[in-house]
Amino acid sequence: MKHLYQPGTDANAPVLLMLHGTGGTERDLLPLARIVSPSSSVLSVRGNVSENGMPRFFRRLAEGVFDEEDLVFRTEELNGFLDEAAAQYGFDRRNVIAVGYSNGANIAGSLLFHYADALRGAILHHPMVPLRGRQLPDLSGVPIFIGAGQNDPICSPAEIGELTALLEGAGASVAVHWENAGHRLTQTEVDAAAAWFARTIGGGEAER
Repeated sequence: MKHLYQPGTDANAPVLLMLHGTGGTERDLLPLARIVSPSSSVLSVRGNVSENGMPRFFRRLAEGVFDEEDLVFRTEELNGFLDEAAAQYGFDRRNVIAVGYSNGANIAGSLLFHYADALRGAILHHPMVPLRGRQLPDLSGVPIFIGAGQNDPICSPAEIGELTALLEGAGASVAVHWENAGHRLTQTEVDAAAAWFARTIGGGEAER
């Protein structure tokens, strides 16, 4: 997968897996990584699917309607890529925190829905429920931040509530931050995610 890797200054700090929104690239969310955890190594990935020339992490059939077969395939592909990247760059595979926005948040959520140990934790900006009717793996103790907009036309408050309930039902520890905004990622939401990260994750070694 097309990506870039930036070594951090603290080998024990979690590696940040940056996952862009529709039409983004692996460079879009680099400023967020520096805000969330300046000492972390960063692995930023570009989605392998093109929608009218716009990179995405999986196909969709319409706005808000996912191609579930492709989502499952791309989730497995990304998880395998993380194994390869950990070996290539020498980081702890168990110490990866995903930071995703919109489509990137959805593929990160799908990793959580499919694999118990894919991520140590996640920051999901404006996510949706990736799959319904699926038995989630044991996510006990996995910390997750969800950033959401009260007026988001794509990720409604009801959708956020459903996703939160599913993750908490699997044992995850979920914090939801609400903005009086739409689908756009705001500076105050990014700052809230960084504050949550400092409180919840910190820079120490992985516990899982």
